[in-house]
Amino acid sequence: MPSAVRGSLPKTMRAVVYHGAGDLRLETVPVPAIRPGELLVRVAACGVCPTDIKKIQYGTVHPPRIFGHETAGTIVTMGAAVRGFRVGDRVALHHHVPCRQCHFCRHGAFAQCAQYKRTGITAGFEPAGGGYAEYVRVMPFVLPGVVPIPARNGFLEGAMLEPVNTVLKAVDRLRLRRGDAVLVIGQGPIGLMFTRLLELRGVVVAATDLMPSRLRLARQFGARHAWRGDDPALPERVGRLTRGRGLDAAIVAVPIEAAVQQALALVRGAGQILLFAHTRRGDRSAIDLSSVCVDEKDLLGSYSSDVTLQASVAKLVFGRRLDVRPLVTHRFALEETAAAVDLAAHPQPGALKVVVVPRVDNLKD
Repeated sequence: MPSAVRGSLPKTMRAVVYHGAGDLRLETVPVPAIRPGELLVRVAACGVCPTDIKKIQYGTVHPPRIFGHETAGTIVTMGAAVRGFRVGDRVALHHHVPCRQCHFCRHGAFAQCAQYKRTGITAGFEPAGGGYAEYVRVMPFVLPGVVPIPARNGFLEGAMLEPVNTVLKAVDRLRLRRGDAVLVIGQGPIGLMFTRLLELRGVVVAATDLMPSRLRLARQFGARHAWRGDDPALPERVGRLTRGRGLDAAIVAVPIEAAVQQALALVRGAGQILLFAHTRRGDRSAIDLSSVCVDEKDLLGSYSSDVTLQASVAKLVFGRRLDVRPLVTHRFALEETAAAVDLAAHPQPGALKVVVVPRVDNLKD
């Protein structure tokens, strides 16, 4: 029998259910029943992720589903076979974990693993993360990614582990030395994480955005230079920064085709361009292939997270070398999830990371 918190758990809960493109509804659904190797977690905070935004906006997956995968909360029930956790533990969740045995995993391509592509956390229906609900069921194969939240840290920091993991994975894909010059295009929450992690590695970061408020934040997060992305003098600025050589790498953290072309033009021969935001299938870009072949520029992608980085990510976030607290600017109640998604999809000055908070009374900052 599962062990549980004192007092009976409710049989039903509130959840925001996706019913097709742009259609999110607050509904009452059953609290998930868990199996012997699973956890039931009461959700305290769940970040709004651009990947989920695209699925919701464009209706790219079949309904019904309950989205939300940047989740932190409290374990309220444990299956009898679970070890290493206790009821009452405050935890950050991780919804994708690879098998570590298949061909893709042997090559370190975890995001291409069939098991990885399964979502191991659900609040009901087809598993889709479930964080836009009051409770989620955590399946056995993703338990290796669950991280306890230290006493001094809050649920909001726990909910940020997953996006930080994706950024650290991407940074690790780049061949960089201390003193190299890297451009980060876009200074939203993800771009600011890139800026800080690169600065921690001794890289000279130039950041671009169109919002002055975000450019100011980029400097606070470690950017040596912060420029408007539409500045016609940008090539000259990069030339002065690199003594005419060109950038060692550019990271495109916005889903804009023009930014890809800009990055290709500003990176030196044998440099790297990393795409991080182009997750919508069907997008096209016209690229001069000689820049890849003759100029030897590497065009890379990085998608999702790497469970083997969880310990490093927890150290960065909970130790606050990467202090994610200033990134969380807006919190929405569960019934306001549609408005949260809309704000995250159409960022305004002063808005960065948007978080849904199902149970405000249980949120520790």
